Amino acid sequence: MQKQYETVFIMTPVLSEDQMKETVEKFRRFLTERGAEFVHEENWGLRKLAYPIQKKSTGFYQLFEFKAEPDVIRPYETEFKRDERIMRYLTVALDKYAVAYNEKKRAKKASASAEDEKHEPEEIIPSAPIE
Repeated sequence: MQKQYETVFIMTPVLSEDQMKETVEKFRRFLTERGAEFVHEENWGLRKLAYPIQKKSTGFYQLFEFKAEPDVIRPYETEFKRDERIMRYLTVALDKYAVAYNEKKRAKKASASAEDEKHEPEEIIPSAPIE
């Protein structure tokens, strides 16, 4: 039976844009080849770390939310350990409450972005200089 998981991993900041995309694609392909179904994916971009890791203070963050068989997780995490571009990773199994929370959060984010598209920015009229 498939369970729902969430993985956040941090890639080293010395990667180029192409190398970062290639790394993300490698792990995405690893999961899909083993029958995982992606629910959601987010690129959080370059962020400051809470504490230095490998003498680096920033890293590229990536989030995967997916459904997979439990026996896929161990080899998946082994791939993270073998890849020198990965500084940290964490995979957690989501319970029904976490799944509901994530769905609600995504729905709220989607409606907020749809709301932003409805409202055109107001034209700003510069005030006359005071003499």
